[in-house]
Amino acid sequence: MAEQAQYEELARQLSAVGAVKREMARILPPECPAGSAAVLTLLGRHGAMRMSRLAELLAVDMSVTSRHVAHVADRGWIERSPDPADKRSRIVRLTVAGQKQLDELSRRTSRLLAARLSDWSDQEVGLLIALMGRLRESFGDCRSTQRTAHPHPYATDVTELTTRTPA
Repeated sequence: MAEQAQYEELARQLSAVGAVKREMARILPPECPAGSAAVLTLLGRHGAMRMSRLAELLAVDMSVTSRHVAHVADRGWIERSPDPADKRSRIVRLTVAGQKQLDELSRRTSRLLAARLSDWSDQEVGLLIALMGRLRESFGDCRSTQRTAHPHPYATDVTELTTRTPA
């Protein structure tokens, strides 16, 4: 188990992730703020779903979800339809235009990450992915639907990294 000082440093590093998130938000098109991008991303990853499930995945209340959904629906990126199982509920799904917007968001994000991490090796990027996935799982991230017995290919490095004594 890590020592108290390591947890304190981890907390400092995690708070600094806010700067990374802010820079990623700055590359979003003005018509697609972060909340809208999150809706598109979740629908792209999980497919059509009830508004209540979307609110759960966004980890926000239904009123916030409704505002985000209205914003993307007004732009034609999603469609809302009655849930056949419960007419009071709505199912939301990406439209072709929404998929195109999501593809553009993905290109922008990938370009930014490639630029900022250009001096990182493929192995280092893979290790970061594996460790961040493991961190999310430790916190019970509800957005992660695929729990696999075979983590990222660099998982052996995760074990090595987490068992070494710091220099």
